[in-house]
Amino acid sequence: MGTPVRREHGGLFPELFDWLDWPAVRSQQPIRFEDYIKDGRYVVRAELPGIDPEKDLEITVRNGVLTIRGERREELKEQHRTEFRYGSFSRSITLPPGVDEQDIHAVYDKGILEVSVKLAEEKQEGRRIQVETQR
Repeated sequence: MGTPVRREHGGLFPELFDWLDWPAVRSQQPIRFEDYIKDGRYVVRAELPGIDPEKDLEITVRNGVLTIRGERREELKEQHRTEFRYGSFSRSITLPPGVDEQDIHAVYDKGILEVSVKLAEEKQEGRRIQVETQR
C-alpha cells in the first residue's frame, strides 16, 4: 500500500486520484498486521512504531471482534527537514470461532504489538450413528 497504483482516470488531473489513495494522504493511518496460530493461541501482531502503549493505545474485544485503536504522535528531525507522523488509527479483526475472550494477553515491544487469544479446545469429530431397521 506504500506506492500508489496508477489507474486510468479521465479528466484534467488523472494522477490526483492516485495521490488521494496514497497512505500518507489518508486521514487514518493503516495498521499492518499478521495473524497465525501458535501453541493453542490465535496471535495477531501489529506494526505500531512510535507510540506509547500506555497513553496512545486501546484494545477491546466484543462479540468475537478484536479492535486495536490509538493515536500516533511521532516526530523525526533530520538536518534539513522534519517529518511528522501522527493521527488516529483503528483496525478490527474478527476472531476465530470459539476463542476464550477472557484469556487475552497483549504485549508491546520495540514497535510491535502482539495480542494472543486462547483457542477453544478442539472438539472431537462427531461419530456416525448406525440406524437400525424394524422388520
